[in-house]
This record gives sequence, structure tokens and C-alpha cells, in this order.
Amino acid sequence: MKLEAVFNSIIVKPKVEEEVTYGNIIVPDLGKTKNIIGTIVSVGPGYYCATGEFVPTTLKVGQKVILPQMGPVNIEFEGEEYWGTAENQVIAIIND
Repeated sequence: MKLEAVFNSIIVKPKVEEEVTYGNIIVPDLGKTKNIIGTIVSVGPGYYCATGEFVPTTLKVGQKVILPQMGPVNIEFEGEEYWGTAENQVIAIIND
């Protein structure tokens, strides 16, 4: 089985963040709201606007993007974490 985005949705696999430790003590990252950084794993084909014109998605699988903290939906699928959102919710594309 695999996840497949529909309409103008995208599915993003978040980048794994490392915990900060001092000796054997794990320092929690509380109070900091961070945007979600990850790689697109699925992109929907697009959507039909009110005039009936088809608007294709512009993002591509494999691109690294930044999503806002609020808005995207957390998806648990086969033991993995993903985030789903509409294409127009993407804040930025990270170009290496």
C-alpha cells in the first residue's frame, strides 16, 4: 500500500529532528513553535476552479518544502509519520 494525494493536496515526509542532550539528560524543545520541514512524497494532479478550468499542481515529488505549524494534517500510515496539506499552504521550497 502507498499514500496517494488527490486534487491539489500534497503529502510530506517530515525531516527527523534530533534531540538535544547534555550528558545523559535530554533537553525538551518546549515553547518553540517550528514550521514543518520535509520532502514531498506524493502530489495530487490538480483541481477544477469555479470557471471549470483545470489548475494543475506545480510542486513535484522529491522537493523539500516548509509547511506552517498550523493547518497541515498529521497522518500516521504503516508506522510512519506524514503531513498532508493543500499545495497553496506551502510556505517555501528549499533549493539545495
